[in-house]
Amino acid sequence: MKRVPFQQEEIAVLRKAIEISEELISDYYKISTSEWKRYRYDIQSLADLQEDEIIDIAFAQIRRYVKHPQSKLRGSEVGDYFKICLQDHVIRKAVQRDCHIQMLPLAAYIVTHELIHVVRFAKFVQRFHSTKAEQEVEEARVHALTQQLLEGRKLEGMPEVLDAFRDCRAMETFRAI
Repeated sequence: MKRVPFQQEEIAVLRKAIEISEELISDYYKISTSEWKRYRYDIQSLADLQEDEIIDIAFAQIRRYVKHPQSKLRGSEVGDYFKICLQDHVIRKAVQRDCHIQMLPLAAYIVTHELIHVVRFAKFVQRFHSTKAEQEVEEARVHALTQQLLEGRKLEGMPEVLDAFRDCRAMETFRAI
């Protein structure tokens, strides 16, 4: 599979998807703008990923690092940093493969799903390191919540995305560093 990073137009769509997703997550979890700073995460696409952050089997990979590479934390501060590594080539392939799937609703779906994981990990609702069985249960929970949050969102093409991924259980992979 050829790994071509998103172009400027696709990055603009991705930014809009992130905005939609962060708003949904803020409303659902009652997270204020200032509280978002507690959630150390970043969303990056293919052009900004390291080689070991690139995969060909999922839309995203969540990496947990002990701390953000540029972060200078005091000894008492929690340092977990989550990096959502979007896989441009896998996302683009899904859009090209299915003419009913549009980039904006698919990206909003993926980012919403991943941000739910990040919030749940950061709030210690779910452990990042867990058994395969626990991961499957968590994935089902996050998948159902993603569907629920996005069903109420008026966005052209979202019903098609929700329908296409209704039974999907593998949006991403997880790695701790």
